[in-house]
Amino acid sequence: MKHRIVFLLMLLLPMTAVAQNKPLTAQDLIPGGRNYFRFVPKTLRQLSFVGDKYFYRQGDTLLLAAPASRKHTVWITLADLNEALEKRGMKTLRTFPSFSVEESDGTPRLCFMAQAALNYYNPAAHAVEYTLPFLRGDADFAFEPQQKRLAVTHDRDLVVIDSEGTRTVVAHDDNDQICFGASDVHRNEFGITKGIFWSPKGNALAFYRMDESKVTDYPLVDISARTAALKKEKYPMAGMASHEVKVGVYHIASGKTVYLQPAGEKDQYLTNIAWSPDEKAIYLQRLNRRQDTCYSEAYDALTGKLLRTLFVETSDKYMEPEHPIFFLPGRDDRFVHLSRRNGYRHLYLYDTDGNLLKQLTDGEWEVLSAEAAPDGKTLFITSTEASPLETNLYKVSVATGKRTRLTPQNGVHNTVVSRSGRYVIDMFSNHETPRVTQLITTSNGKVENLFTAENPYEGYDVPTFAGGTLKAADGETDLYYRLTFPPHFDSTQKYPVIVYVYGGPHAQMVEDRWLWGAAGNDLFLATRGYVVFTLDNRGSSNRGLPFESVTYHRLGDNEMDDQMCGVEWLCQQPWCDADRIGVHGWSYGGFMTTNLMLTHGDVFKVGVAGGAVIDWKYYEVMYGERYMGTPQSNPEGYDHCNLRNKAGNLQGHLLLVHCDTDPVVVWQHTLSFLKSCIEAGTYPDYFVYPGHGHNVIGKERVHLYEKVARYFDDYLK
Repeated sequence: MKHRIVFLLMLLLPMTAVAQNKPLTAQDLIPGGRNYFRFVPKTLRQLSFVGDKYFYRQGDTLLLAAPASRKHTVWITLADLNEALEKRGMKTLRTFPSFSVEESDGTPRLCFMAQAALNYYNPAAHAVEYTLPFLRGDADFAFEPQQKRLAVTHDRDLVVIDSEGTRTVVAHDDNDQICFGASDVHRNEFGITKGIFWSPKGNALAFYRMDESKVTDYPLVDISARTAALKKEKYPMAGMASHEVKVGVYHIASGKTVYLQPAGEKDQYLTNIAWSPDEKAIYLQRLNRRQDTCYSEAYDALTGKLLRTLFVETSDKYMEPEHPIFFLPGRDDRFVHLSRRNGYRHLYLYDTDGNLLKQLTDGEWEVLSAEAAPDGKTLFITSTEASPLETNLYKVSVATGKRTRLTPQNGVHNTVVSRSGRYVIDMFSNHETPRVTQLITTSNGKVENLFTAENPYEGYDVPTFAGGTLKAADGETDLYYRLTFPPHFDSTQKYPVIVYVYGGPHAQMVEDRWLWGAAGNDLFLATRGYVVFTLDNRGSSNRGLPFESVTYHRLGDNEMDDQMCGVEWLCQQPWCDADRIGVHGWSYGGFMTTNLMLTHGDVFKVGVAGGAVIDWKYYEVMYGERYMGTPQSNPEGYDHCNLRNKAGNLQGHLLLVHCDTDPVVVWQHTLSFLKSCIEAGTYPDYFVYPGHGHNVIGKERVHLYEKVARYFDDYLK
């Protein structure tokens, strides 16, 4: 309970600020604002490893340093790159490009895009050794370092570009409803971020084939054309036909493609693709559409036939596989599997026959990521073991399961392990630390400071922050909250309070990072004189499946009960004006905001709901059916969660904000709600951001939060 003590102490700290400090504005605090990047804690730019040395960018120069050495030498300059480009007859660059470093064969090369090509610069040879040209429209780039090939998608085709620049279309279909290699298969659920998977030695290429023929075309309208143009979005709504996916394997030498032959429904989910080290087998996790049964399987990469079902996992609620297996280096017969089979995501060691050898981690906490050290004897994991508010790095012995924490400070740590596993770059922050970058030696835990960021708000009138815990509606579960107080806060005065809410899965709003995780919009609303309160209710992320799944089949109920526990606590605080409480959120938070306004209109006087889900039957198959089932199987649940049924309950002022080309929460949600409000005789307000997707980005985001703040100013102050 150490965090409870820390939080309470913070609430006792003085909350006053120096009067002569400068005020903060939306242009300072909101992404897209003119001054926003001045207020982001600084770090070493593009810091990473090459071998066991680390490098970072300073202006137009990359500096290289060895651990424990204060000597930083010049590694690569913009002049070096331009000289090498000129030798190849290419145009020079004005500024140092964005890049990655590739060193698969032991030789580090700088990979960067220039003049419609991927270029590979060898600093030892002072030369651009090879260039892989691409065309306008190429996407989903996947580089294969062994044979120096590039796979891309172009339109709906999959194309391989060899080291000579020759393009070969390896997958095509005349049916324009079928695409190959795209990264948006299953709408990026189940941890899917790519659709192209090179084999370890580059001799074959696995890829997704997605057939959307049965999926309904959803109309989006582009108003930027002289005559508004129709944009069709393939959008499979809950309970309706979904797309069908296959996994193909293209073999470079033969030029032939085979497709894996899984059993099961055509619209099931094929996820978490991984190659065996010898390139003979492909491993994947096959999830049924109901998402309650997951098959871990191995397939023959040459024939596509099922080799074996390794094991089957089931749940009385849902499964959500998000991590492919990975093999232990030097052990082609041993792999690690991440599973929530006991309610919390942990590591399990298997052999390739599907026999469980041992559980490597256990406890009421979550493993967030895992990778193997080159020796095959050690794993590096990030987890919430120390606290649900923290992310720390540990090394885990494969033989004994012993864990050693490598990140000594409390907070949220973002780590990169060197290729050898001997060193770690760690960038962390906590509630009182903007950002520290350090180097950790994994053998003894030695920490070397590389860079400490200054407080970017120094000299400004800044909100103050506090956090704590309160009990959920079940009377047992601890929930974490954050408070953002206005500058010059006076605890003897009454303040209007805005509850900023998300409340759904895959998000955690309160963490022990800089300012307890408060975002620019929290600070901006606080500068306008509001106390901003955020609570992670049951149903949110990184607390395990029992915590998350209490919302199953009845989204909104337990989440609202927990939020109301937070409001009850707020009303007991002497500085809270219980007659001036508002609520604001986006996406799932828009659903929560609207629901709270309609269900507890006697408490919430003003709400601003952005991109709000209104009726879950209008939401997509993968996410919606995981938590709600289908409208056919759970009609009572869908009807209960349909906010159109509550449209007549609106008492206070509610502003609905939506983007007209939102492909995630389609415009139909809030438009249908407006219709229900008209029929019920209630009067919400409405605002649209033309040309934006699921959220407002760029300079228009500043406009959004000025709009939000003005709405609260009009009706809550």
